[in-house]
Amino acid sequence: MLTLEFLRHFRFAGYAIFDLTLSFLGIYLLSSYLSKIFLRIKIIIPKINWIFLTLPLGILFHIIFGTFTPMTLNFLDPQSHYYLKILIIILLIFGLRKIKISNKN
Repeated sequence: MLTLEFLRHFRFAGYAIFDLTLSFLGIYLLSSYLSKIFLRIKIIIPKINWIFLTLPLGILFHIIFGTFTPMTLNFLDPQSHYYLKILIIILLIFGLRKIKISNKN
């Protein structure tokens, strides 16, 4: 029987592939609803931007709620893991790039 611990055993660069895949899949499935919710407050966010914002938002929410995962700890470490910091900044730039504020009534 497959367990969550077994699925988290497979890693890439120290991070569980299962968790990353599930995060991106979850945001992909929710992106239509999230875009519609933000459209109500006149912010246009394309669905692909939610994919780019998955990891930056995940780290932000983990910091806010005090749940420090290995990725969150590595991102907050000021002396190492520069590849992760660069990746998060690039994803944040691509995620915020095509967001627009609507002027429609």
